[in-house]
Amino acid sequence: MALKSFVEVSADSHFPLENLPFGVFRPKPAASTAAADPLPPRPGVAIGDFVLDLSAVASAGLFDGPILKNSQCFFQTSLNMFVEMGRPAWREARTTIQKLLSADEPTLRDNDSLRDEALLPMIEVQMLLPTVIGDYTDFFSCLHHHKNCLTIFGEMENGIPPNWENWFHLPMGYHGRASTVVISGTDIIRPRGQGHPRGNSPPYFGPTHKLDFELEMAAIVGPGNELGKPVDINQAADHIFGLVLMNDWSARDMIAWEYVPLGPFLGKSFSTTVSPWIVTLDALEPFACDAPEQYIMLSRYWTITQQLAHHTVNGCNLRPGDLLGTGTISGPDPESFGCFTELSRNGQKPLTLTNGSERKFLEDGDEVILTACCKGKGYNVGFGTCTGKVLPATP
Repeated sequence: MALKSFVEVSADSHFPLENLPFGVFRPKPAASTAAADPLPPRPGVAIGDFVLDLSAVASAGLFDGPILKNSQCFFQTSLNMFVEMGRPAWREARTTIQKLLSADEPTLRDNDSLRDEALLPMIEVQMLLPTVIGDYTDFFSCLHHHKNCLTIFGEMENGIPPNWENWFHLPMGYHGRASTVVISGTDIIRPRGQGHPRGNSPPYFGPTHKLDFELEMAAIVGPGNELGKPVDINQAADHIFGLVLMNDWSARDMIAWEYVPLGPFLGKSFSTTVSPWIVTLDALEPFACDAPEQYIMLSRYWTITQQLAHHTVNGCNLRPGDLLGTGTISGPDPESFGCFTELSRNGQKPLTLTNGSERKFLEDGDEVILTACCKGKGYNVGFGTCTGKVLPATP
């Protein structure tokens, strides 16, 4: 049976009392004060169609547990201080917030002034990046996406990926473009760059003709590790604060030209969109399932804990708030494909949209909306939406 909050939560909401994802927001200025300096960002938690202002809750002295009492973590403009505190602090906060928002708890419910200060309608706030992201690593974790793409490009050999034996033994990833991670709702300017030469012509330079989306999940790192000290796979989950939805926009024609020999560069570095609410591992725990079947001792899918542990195997330093992407998530059939490259077979088979128009890849003016949730008994634990609208290339 679903938990009951005094805050109204619709049956189809992604943010019931069972979820309580964390984010960072600022209240939108009133129309009469629109020209004034913007209000400072502060941490919050989603409940139904409202945001609980954690700075207001902390100011009222309601975080009174042994870890969070007198802590300054909810008076920051990002969640970095909080996520660095680790799982005991996260669970203490979750327990306190869940109690305060419960239908039978009067502390916040019956305090009119505090309730009005602490609970803000979502339509009256602006969501911001939840952490200061020092580093972003993107992995390639889904075998279906791997095989789908190789099949499209005619590179499969008897159903086996050629020359990719290492993929089955270690999580592949690359990193170094945290500066272009943006919050959901940010417009995406079509990137420009070089594409493959045609005939005897020099390489094409101009706006990408193959702008694509990529459906991904991403983990937000909690406590980091000291330089030179790897994270053991058995402790990796303690270093993951939670998950967000992610769209890792891609310019496929630019990638195809530039990725040999060092991997993609401008074709992948122009923008990555994340959803604003971090869903904690505790909220997702009821939906945990066994990892997919392995090929003997070889991996078909790399989990986020495997990725984190491998990232630090040589002592690489992860820091609180860093971002770890899963890579494109796809299935074996068109209904579960995670990008236009798969859906349109690299532009060879246009996709017909519900309005009758066709797409090989994204066009200017298109808006991509990703959403996801876990279905419980009478409730959802969801991620909200991850959106971005494509704007024309800069002249």
